[in-house]
Amino acid sequence: MSAQIIDGKAIAKSIREELSVKVQALKAQKGIVPCLAVVLVGDDPASHIYVRNKERGCNDVGIKSKIIRMTSGATQQELADCVDSLANDSSVHGILVQLPLPKHLDPEPIIMSIPPNKDVDGLHVYNIGCLNTGRRGFVACTAKGTLNLIKRCGIKIEGKNAVVIGRSDLVGKPASALLLNENATVTICHSRTEDLADITKRADILVAAVGKAGMVTGDMIKSGAIVIDVGTTKKDDGKLYGDVEFESAKEVAGYLTPVPGGVGPMTIAMLLENTVEAGEIYG
Repeated sequence: MSAQIIDGKAIAKSIREELSVKVQALKAQKGIVPCLAVVLVGDDPASHIYVRNKERGCNDVGIKSKIIRMTSGATQQELADCVDSLANDSSVHGILVQLPLPKHLDPEPIIMSIPPNKDVDGLHVYNIGCLNTGRRGFVACTAKGTLNLIKRCGIKIEGKNAVVIGRSDLVGKPASALLLNENATVTICHSRTEDLADITKRADILVAAVGKAGMVTGDMIKSGAIVIDVGTTKKDDGKLYGDVEFESAKEVAGYLTPVPGGVGPMTIAMLLENTVEAGEIYG
């Protein structure tokens, strides 16, 4: 048996094409062009790459992008004032503050100051509350991308055993809530979970989101399971590795995402989707 490799790039491309049509319709019908504002503080190389990719994604689907670059010496108040200005700008539909921030800045009050209807990163407690109570709100992009990959493979989620390894606010918790909302039976595992392999081997759907290269091996996977590998770790050889040991996993799993090229492209696609939805609903 060899797993079907899930092409996240191709699925993300398809979603972008769908979004482009929606953007054109929104402009024609309401005269609204969705606008995403990204606040980038400091000189972190990875953050600059992420922001550049987001800007490119916006251009691909016809969304306006507004990049605000602040020096690493920016104060908490200066950042707060910047976000407040964007919050009160009716032409801006989505606001994202690129994380991580420089160490002297506290991200919590900044994220909480973003209006929930512009929180396209899905990190405001209001949107987290909506997710966990089955209400409509913006969902953290990587978790939302994970669910989309599963659905676009035609996988029936209802009634299945789903295991999520990792309990971060960005991926583990929201991914678990999304699967629960789809009527899966969900188990969340973490660093203190005992007999991890015994639990993962019962999973029809396995989501690995820890950031520890190769921690999930083929002998921990149920035959035929769909395995979504969210983790990315860059090793000394400069290559990215996932949480799942790919070679052994592909001999057991039914479906498997690669790293890179699996969940990664979906994260930006979901950010774009959230921004278009913000324009449609609140524009």
